[in-house]
Amino acid sequence: MFSKVLIAGRGEIAVRVIRACKEMGILTVAVFSEADRNSLQVNLADEGICIGPPAVKDSYLNMTAILSAAINTGAQAIHPGYGLLSENARFAALAEQCGLTFIGPTSDMIARMGDKSQARRLMAASGLPIIPGTETLTDISEALEAAKTIGYPLLIKAKAGGGGRGIKLVKDESQLEKAFAAAKAEAEAYFGDSGVYIEKYLHPVNHVEMQILCDMHGNAVCLGERECSIQRKNQKLLEESPSMAIKNETRLALMKLCVNTAKKIGYTGLGTMEFLADADGHCYFMEMNTRLQVEHPVTEMMTGIDLVKWQLRAAAGQPLNFAQKDIKPKGCAMECRINAENPAQGFRPASGRITLLHIPGGPHVRFDTAVYQDYDVPPYYDSLLGKLIVHAGTREEAIRKMKAALCELVIEGVQHNADMHLDILSDDLFVTGGYHTDYMEQRGY
Repeated sequence: MFSKVLIAGRGEIAVRVIRACKEMGILTVAVFSEADRNSLQVNLADEGICIGPPAVKDSYLNMTAILSAAINTGAQAIHPGYGLLSENARFAALAEQCGLTFIGPTSDMIARMGDKSQARRLMAASGLPIIPGTETLTDISEALEAAKTIGYPLLIKAKAGGGGRGIKLVKDESQLEKAFAAAKAEAEAYFGDSGVYIEKYLHPVNHVEMQILCDMHGNAVCLGERECSIQRKNQKLLEESPSMAIKNETRLALMKLCVNTAKKIGYTGLGTMEFLADADGHCYFMEMNTRLQVEHPVTEMMTGIDLVKWQLRAAAGQPLNFAQKDIKPKGCAMECRINAENPAQGFRPASGRITLLHIPGGPHVRFDTAVYQDYDVPPYYDSLLGKLIVHAGTREEAIRKMKAALCELVIEGVQHNADMHLDILSDDLFVTGGYHTDYMEQRGY
């Protein structure tokens, strides 16, 4: 096992990783920007290294500074958290060249899965059903020709995309050229790769993802699914497990298929295979995330398995000490993302000082956060303040528990979206489980 790990993320996920490392007896190094000098991650870590000014490109995306910090502090491994450099194949490759362990799959695997069109091809060859679509397109003439075969409506998607960026919905041919150019520009701006491909737009659908965990010894397990259809502009807001959109036989078949696919492609570490489930319960592979997901606590609550610790163990070469037959998710878990934003004003991001903070408690209630009273929420980064997670024996009980926890949560000084989550949890469409990925749009958000 590693003796020292550098965490190349910020905010709640950096705190989450530091806590896991402390429990395992691993020393930690937190890197931080000048804006995060007083952050919880810096206070909890054994060492802190400033890597640049507030702007992300000058700090948390500064590969040279992060790798230098790892080498100079004697860290043996880098945990990338999520977002930022977590799915950057070049960063993973540079870490490997520096003799550091990148806590995740290999740089080659990240590159293969990061190219969404290549990932679709690879998964189809491994037996997963995929949404009808194309390879990477070079110009608008190819897009126009492909659209005739696939049919409208369709999606133009960045091949190096993630986090909902670089996706454009095209309802008919008159919108294609403008959307194609916009998708390419957004893909270049966010990912440094303007490549895009076309995918058939399925509607109505649910966004269901499967969590896999693989070691370096050929062992792989699927830890169940998460329902992620409550989202705005392709950004997830509320997740739950199990999903009400798929039947149990579909769930079990998909879990088996994911495990077999992971073994076939030689995957290691944590990964998430994302699917769209149509009205008939058919599931189609969409993409694979080669990192820890924001919503990973939902699976932890369902299974009792600490995913961050197993990330570390798998990266250190330790074998899984459980098999698929040992995975027995229980009850229902939910997660609400508490963001510093104002839903009543177009979800305008908020920043400022937290003047009063009260975190809810009780059995099976968890709030993953990096904020504290008198903490100054900076305006430079993701708006996530924390993740409120609950677990109960049934879905009905989980909804009641989440509503109670949201009512107990107090964050003053900064606007946030807790009241919006209460509205969702009280809505009949959510309560009955009949919602789809267009839920927020239907409700006027």
